[in-house]
Amino acid sequence: MGRMLKVSLMVVLLSMLFIPVIAQAATGAITEAKIVQSVSLRNGPSTTSGFIRYLQKNESVEVLDKVNAYWYSIKDSKGKRGYVSTANTYITVKSNAKIIAGVNFRTQPSPTGARIRMLQPGEKMLVLEKVNSAWYRAQDMNGIKGYVSTSPTYLTTDLSVTGIKLPLAEEIDRVIQAGIRYLGTPYEFGSSRSDTDTFDCSDFIRQAFLDGINDLLPGDSRAQGSLVKQLDTDVTHISQLKRGDLMFFMSYEGSKASDYASINKSKETITHVGIYLGNGKILHTYSIESGGVREDKVLGNAWEYRFLYGGSVLK
Repeated sequence: MGRMLKVSLMVVLLSMLFIPVIAQAATGAITEAKIVQSVSLRNGPSTTSGFIRYLQKNESVEVLDKVNAYWYSIKDSKGKRGYVSTANTYITVKSNAKIIAGVNFRTQPSPTGARIRMLQPGEKMLVLEKVNSAWYRAQDMNGIKGYVSTSPTYLTTDLSVTGIKLPLAEEIDRVIQAGIRYLGTPYEFGSSRSDTDTFDCSDFIRQAFLDGINDLLPGDSRAQGSLVKQLDTDVTHISQLKRGDLMFFMSYEGSKASDYASINKSKETITHVGIYLGNGKILHTYSIESGGVREDKVLGNAWEYRFLYGGSVLK
């Protein structure tokens, strides 16, 4: 019994020694960036915030958070925290993932793809794209691109700062789910783009894409419509729309199809936008009286007659 007790105590002591080592291996900066050109480090996310110092070219920093489309919260090599512009003329993110167990780096997103090399625990990577549920497209710290498993057994990621390109269907679902979370949020014409207390139609669309996939769209419906045209995804019949497409509408002229029969829609101005959900439904917001963000049918009513065109803003 005495020998067994000694063995048990030894096991406990060894486990106490190794647990902190294992825990430590899983910690550390994941999202690292490199300063491309000298840039101000400030006390707050604004050009009017207090100046701390200039970050120098080739300096490495840890990115803690993406505050908005324009500012990163960062920590320098001495532990000093501050805010810096997100513009890629000043800073470029070098890593957003860390290998925690040896895993193959391959030339194709398949277990039969040729192996580039074995990635080692502690190595950092830049995840570029989620190809499917099983594979990321990534780049190692030497700039070599390949494919690695998405399993959390092999790597830990922080994609909140950089975001990544997702499969189109997953991007669409994320945008729609982000929009649905705002159901019932009150309508306000000309709503503030700096909060989510109220929305007008284009502000709601902008927020859904920003929350869902970190994609910052133009802030008004006409500019959003122009983007669809620029991407050459526009269609003029509702039957041609796909889930997640934006829908653009002209002003209300009546509740009957005949009220719009003589109108040349190609010359009409966009006055409203929503997200097509599929199955003849739209997610949007258009008035205080209607209750704010809501779902509606778009067939056989004024929405169908007001429809100008629609299309995707996702490439």
